Amino acid sequence: MKPTKRLFSIAIAALLASAAVQAQTALDDVLKSKTLKVAIPTDSAPYGYVGTDLKPIGLDIDMANYIGKKLGVAVELVPVTSANRIPALQTRKADLVISTLGKNAEREKVIDFTIAYSPFFQAVFGPKALNAKSFADLAGKSVGVTRGAMEDQELGKVAPPSTDTKRFEDNNATIAAFVSGQVQFVALGASVAGNMMAKNPQLDSEYKLLLKDSPNFIGVAKGEDKLRTRVNEIIAEAKKNGDIDTMAKKWLGRPAGDLPL
Repeated sequence: MKPTKRLFSIAIAALLASAAVQAQTALDDVLKSKTLKVAIPTDSAPYGYVGTDLKPIGLDIDMANYIGKKLGVAVELVPVTSANRIPALQTRKADLVISTLGKNAEREKVIDFTIAYSPFFQAVFGPKALNAKSFADLAGKSVGVTRGAMEDQELGKVAPPSTDTKRFEDNNATIAAFVSGQVQFVALGASVAGNMMAKNPQLDSEYKLLLKDSPNFIGVAKGEDKLRTRVNEIIAEAKKNGDIDTMAKKWLGRPAGDLPL
C-alpha cells in the first residue's frame, strides 16, 4: 500500500473510532452530570398526565424515577407530545423516551429500543349506537387520531380509502374533538380511551376494533448501546423481582404479564 493511501486509511479508521466513542457517551454523561433527562407524556393517563398538584404522574413517570434511582441520579422530566418525543431524543433534549412508545421498523431506523416495560394496545372506540364490526364499516365515517402516534400509523394500514381521518396534535385535542362531536370515532390507546370514557359517560362509548397489541418500550438514541444495555438490566431485574408488575397493577389495574424482549 502506498504511503498516501495508508495514511488516508489510518485517518478514516481514526475518525470511525472517534465516532464510535462519541456515540457511547450518553451513560457516562448521565452519571457525570448526575441527571437523567427523560421525555414523558402529560396527556396519556394513566401512563403520564398532570395530577391535582400540577405535577406529572403515571406509570411512565414512575418508570423514569425508578430508573433514575437505580442509576443513582436525579431525574429531569421533559414533557413531550407524540409528534416530538423522538426528535427530543435525536436532539439530545432527552436521554430516554418513556412515553407510551411502541416499536416498529420505521422507528428502529432512527432510534434504538430497550426491552418492553409495560403493556399497551391501540383500538378504535365509538358510540354504541354506531356500528363498527369491521374496518370496512369505517368507510365514509370520520375518525380522530393523534398525529404521529402508533394509532395514526396503524389506522392508515386498515381504514378504507373513504375514511375521513382527522389528525390532531395531542391526545387532549383528539379526545376533545370526539367529545364535542367533531368526529364519529376515535383511535386511541386503550388506557387513554378508558380514562376518556370514564370522564364522559354521556357519550355511551365502547371498544370497537383492535388496531394493534403494542407493548411500550423505552427509546434510546441510536448507537447508545451502553445506556440501552444498562436500562435493559434495570428492566430485567424489575421484571424478575416483581416491581414491573407492581407498577402495572398500580396504574393499569393488572400485572404487566409476559412482555417481549
